Amino acid sequence: MTESAQVSDLKVRHRRMWASGDYPSVARELIPHLGQRLVEAVHVEAGMRVLDVGAGSGNAAIAAAERGADVVAVDLTPELFAAGRAEAAARGVALTWDEGDAEALPYDDGSFDAVVSCVGVMFAPHHQAAAAELVRVIRPGGVLGLLSWTPEGFIGQMFAAMKPFAPPPPAGASPPPLWGSESHLGDLFGDHVTGLASLKEAVSISGFTSGAAFRDFFKSSYGPTIAAYAALTDDPERAAALDTVLAELADSHMEDGVMSWEYLLTTATCAR
Repeated sequence: MTESAQVSDLKVRHRRMWASGDYPSVARELIPHLGQRLVEAVHVEAGMRVLDVGAGSGNAAIAAAERGADVVAVDLTPELFAAGRAEAAARGVALTWDEGDAEALPYDDGSFDAVVSCVGVMFAPHHQAAAAELVRVIRPGGVLGLLSWTPEGFIGQMFAAMKPFAPPPPAGASPPPLWGSESHLGDLFGDHVTGLASLKEAVSISGFTSGAAFRDFFKSSYGPTIAAYAALTDDPERAAALDTVLAELADSHMEDGVMSWEYLLTTATCAR
């Protein structure tokens, strides 16, 4: 298989993974306020042209549109757009929904005043390629805003816990939670941005009665978890072991029925 064919196959598998389950329910029920937090940090205003990369069902894109911005939501998985369009209509805003790859965005250089991504672009496998595309489509002096799960936080630990049970990552791919490391972002963006500033915060999750309840929800709704279990279809013992690992991890992060999921909120100005 040629390198281009391998990349194409990887994108097909990523799209299929995120289309599985019900990611819009994860965004809607567990982290609905993160998009609003991101657009506040970027100071999105009416009239700005804003791109949400890895938009999913539009957590950040819809919040930006509610502020009067001209918003484009782009994602590799257009199956997620139906839920986003319904939510946007219910909230009385309009925006554009485009299918597109974060590592090869279908827009001209300098097309946007602000580019944001709320736990989205971090899942593009080739971090440097994605970072280059983010700054390419921002106008000089425009704003970049990212909200990513940290390696040390619960979601980062969940990915680390699933790694021994999942197929090996493709060549050149980097772990998604690295986007939650300020030093990694500094390496990715270098002198293409100025004023890179990051802040660790956390979102409180109170929707689960136990670690097992969290695990079962993610087994049915969250693409990466679904994919990890799909790889274990013929190995029930390892699937049972993953059951135990995820439930125990979630229990260890739960206090009085509340979990805390850490993320890194980052803003910068495009220097190009």
